[in-house]
Amino acid sequence: MARVFMKGTEAVAEAAVRAGCRFFAGYPITPQNEVPEYFSRRLPEVNGVFVQGESEVASINMVYGAASMGVRSMTSSSSPGISLKSEGISYCAAARVPMVYANFARGGPGVGSIQPAQQDYLQATKASGNGGFQMMVFAPSTVQEAVDMTYQAFDYADRDRNPVLILADGVIATMMEPVVLPEMKSDAEIAAIKEGKKSWACVGHPLDYAHRAWIQPGQWSTARMQEENEAAEALYRSWEKDARAEEYLVEDAELVLTAYGISARIAKSAVNLLRQQGIKAGLIRPITVHPFPYAAYDHIDYKKVKAVLDVEMSIPAQFVNDVLVGVKDRCRVEKCLCSGGNIMSREAILAAAKTIMEG
Repeated sequence: MARVFMKGTEAVAEAAVRAGCRFFAGYPITPQNEVPEYFSRRLPEVNGVFVQGESEVASINMVYGAASMGVRSMTSSSSPGISLKSEGISYCAAARVPMVYANFARGGPGVGSIQPAQQDYLQATKASGNGGFQMMVFAPSTVQEAVDMTYQAFDYADRDRNPVLILADGVIATMMEPVVLPEMKSDAEIAAIKEGKKSWACVGHPLDYAHRAWIQPGQWSTARMQEENEAAEALYRSWEKDARAEEYLVEDAELVLTAYGISARIAKSAVNLLRQQGIKAGLIRPITVHPFPYAAYDHIDYKKVKAVLDVEMSIPAQFVNDVLVGVKDRCRVEKCLCSGGNIMSREAILAAAKTIMEG
């Protein structure tokens, strides 16, 4: 298919439309404003519905309602806006309602800055809302990956009847790159997807206990709630097979950089420069940050490697906690960090890497 030049936010929105998303509710926040703006123009063209809610809280609950009807639905926001949506996301998880959302992260905590950051990692992977629910979380490093992951996310959400998160950042949001867009799902395909949800969706079932529970999971008995939690735990364990990582020049590496998202893209270019300078560097890039690809770190030759260098746009470091679990004390783990809207520089990575190798 032909390549088109698109901004990250708009490319994600178009990928969602092509995946069959027919409802979007959201609220403006930098740096993801072009997502709702794009949906507001695009969804009416495909008989979809766009709503700008009066707040983030209203928007996520609209998505909850539309998704409960079996409609492929989406929302997006950035950092503090995602925090406001966390209760509604928790409700979707409790009710086993599939939906997709994107976080184009900015600096924090609090309102923070409007520039890119990776300070939402723990929120995304460990505590997206109350109750301990989990989600699949994808971390694109290019606009093309953001397109592909968004398109696939709706299938994962429907497969598991669970929310799925695209964890991006302000760089991915605002940069423009050539992308190949996926094929548009036909009206017949979209209708078949919705028809396949009739066994559980709120489409006119008698108001018995079971179907009220989809809308009001808080009305479950304690016994029923525990049963649902046990079923959810089994689902989360099944995701181990879905963990994905890119391993770049790891086989003979004496220094392994590890990063996700835009930091990994910058780190990969640093690996290439280090190789040119005679330093055998490699990169492990988690593509799914939940489930986390711990097994990728078993492929490091710990007899050769001097250290693993965690590269992330977060202070204090967050991604490093999963890296430490993967490394299992087999070598030391060092950090190269920035935060608050500062974008990771290749020069900082090169300096950190050389300090390790010279030390």
